[in-house]
Amino acid sequence: MLKISGVHTFYGHIEALKGIDMEIAEGEIVTLIGANGAGKSTLLMTICGTPQARSGSVVYEGRNITRLPTYEIMRLGIAQSPEGRRIFPRMSVVENLKMGRRRPGPRVSHLPALART
Repeated sequence: MLKISGVHTFYGHIEALKGIDMEIAEGEIVTLIGANGAGKSTLLMTICGTPQARSGSVVYEGRNITRLPTYEIMRLGIAQSPEGRRIFPRMSVVENLKMGRRRPGPRVSHLPALART
């Protein structure tokens, strides 16, 4: 479903991601864990297209999305939910996630499972 191969991402001359490889199958839940500055947010933002990977590839459902603009990546159903910021504080986690979905369908069918966790 999502395959990241040899991704290098830079902020100016500073290399933030150095050759990241990761493959996530449909229905799989993955957690990124690491110290501050390890590249967790940069990886998620690179998947979403800002910043774009300088080299390597991001492939979603068989389509190379590495060079797509962020708005096109969002239309494919990929989005980032920032932790504790820019969310609706009076709403539940599930309600916040529903606000981010574009259309009902298989890509959001895991929401009832999230409500139970």
